Amino acid sequence: MSTVNGGISFWYAQEGAPAPREPLPGDTAADVCIVGGGYTGLWTAYYLKKAVPFLNITVLEAKFCGYGASGRNGGWLYNGIAGRDRYAKLHGHEAAVRLQQAMNATVAEVVDVCERERIDADVHRGGVLEVALSPAQLTRLRDFHAVETAFGETDRVLHGARETAARVRVTGAVGSSWTPHGARLHPVKLVKGLAAAVEALGVTIHESTPVTEIRPKHAVTPYGTVRAPYVLRCTEGFTASLAGQRRAWLPMNSSMIATEPLTDAQWETVGWEGRETLGDMAHAYMYAQRTADGRIALGGRGVPYRFGSKTDNDGRTQPRTIEALREILVRLFPQLAGVRVEHAWSGVLGVPRDWCATVTLDRSTGLGWAGGYVGSGVATANLAARTLRDLIQQDSGQSGPTDLTTLPWVDHKVRKWEPEPLRWLGVQTMYAAFRGADRRESLGLSARTDRVAVLANRLSGR
Repeated sequence: MSTVNGGISFWYAQEGAPAPREPLPGDTAADVCIVGGGYTGLWTAYYLKKAVPFLNITVLEAKFCGYGASGRNGGWLYNGIAGRDRYAKLHGHEAAVRLQQAMNATVAEVVDVCERERIDADVHRGGVLEVALSPAQLTRLRDFHAVETAFGETDRVLHGARETAARVRVTGAVGSSWTPHGARLHPVKLVKGLAAAVEALGVTIHESTPVTEIRPKHAVTPYGTVRAPYVLRCTEGFTASLAGQRRAWLPMNSSMIATEPLTDAQWETVGWEGRETLGDMAHAYMYAQRTADGRIALGGRGVPYRFGSKTDNDGRTQPRTIEALREILVRLFPQLAGVRVEHAWSGVLGVPRDWCATVTLDRSTGLGWAGGYVGSGVATANLAARTLRDLIQQDSGQSGPTDLTTLPWVDHKVRKWEPEPLRWLGVQTMYAAFRGADRRESLGLSARTDRVAVLANRLSGR
């Protein structure tokens, strides 16, 4: 059996495409118009409607809910947030600690809502295990662990090689760091359940309705215009397709593979009984989970960026990327060399120029947006949505400032990406540098991070 390539994602191959919702029938009005039917848009609709039941909320989605990163990601519900260290420099350490604490609590919040709304998303709270596979990675791991502890993660645990192997038998792992603030889930089951919960509350969702332009109090589509005091952009990796937004957030590509189900004997050789989400400390890092039906789903960067901020149509990825991801799988678990890769796919995530996730509401125009999660959006989208809810309630006089509206990522400003071809050249050069650094570090000749990777990080603003 050959590998299925594309079809949006393996998660949709399991679940099937959703029944289509009606497109926008024509010009209409709403109290809040949300552009984008992924996690950010649906969570925002959920929390707004819960807080103010009489609000007329309309969600506009270009394809179908979960078509983008929300239906293609690695199923990592964890407490990482893009830009925290930069926010510490801009706003002080304690402000960044509050942001991290909010992210820690967000993992539990998503799990609680799934239970409350009876969304069966295959959630398993096994935490996050990040492993080091070379002396240089071990140095970075220890530094990373110390920084996370300094930001308040006192329940994080540092493991040596033997303790790491007791969790997951990753070949060559010399250490790891584990946090309880993480869970594995099925991305499509979450987005489908969330969309159903939102509709049950009375929110209107129009699919097959691409928004071509957002301006104050207007969301323009080929089928008509939605007029609303608040228009919220929740489009993440597809933001560049909107008028005037081509250089706002770069659509970074990430690819994944899913194996056939492993046998009990194969799992016995791997371990992984805690079902932690699994990552490494490489510069071009990998991420993986043990799925509810006994597969390994593993992802990495692949071809990182398409010229002109283009995005794919059906999730297909390049054959060389599939082979590269398979090589990572076999390098981590040589005993699985004969396991078949059943599915491969790809998708885009949103990357701001300074790699900082943000939430903004412009009170003068009613325009708001959230995103730039840089691959950490499964949990971050939930925190962003609750923050947008509080910002709208504050702006409309229904409440004052809250703990969320005073977090340091609120109203953060960032410059645009460079025009082409500089944008394409810069991303290609950066990831070529990272891959080269990973190859050199894998030789184990030094415990120091490769200098080329250090320079690439500085130049990219990462």
